[in-house]
Amino acid sequence: MQFDALVTTERIIMAQFAIFIYGNGVAGTPEELAEHDRHSEDLIRDGSLTAAFALAPFTEATSIRGDGVTDGPYTESKEIIAGIGIVEAPDKDAALAIARRNPATWQGGGVEVREVVGLYIRTGETSDTLLP
Repeated sequence: MQFDALVTTERIIMAQFAIFIYGNGVAGTPEELAEHDRHSEDLIRDGSLTAAFALAPFTEATSIRGDGVTDGPYTESKEIIAGIGIVEAPDKDAALAIARRNPATWQGGGVEVREVVGLYIRTGETSDTLLP
């Protein structure tokens, strides 16, 4: 289900998109990390970033499949999810334009964009209802 806007008591929220940030599993240099910080600051300033999460190294992952628990990531891959950002954009083209500005796209990694089609955000005033 696609939604153009969600009306809340505080404001209208545009469609939201998850941006999965992929890297090669090697920690970035201080200069590369500073580029990511500047990028995040730009998105905060322009109002498009609603949440961002840097993930612990993939070597610290634990995968669960059925009854089994395995140390390490779920799949073997050259590209590792390094972080996730949630952005608000009027449409997918605008979200793609935001994603293209992510430093991972020129630092040897990449990004994947998916529309958020259901959500729940816990706050002090959140009800126990999932939103479409």
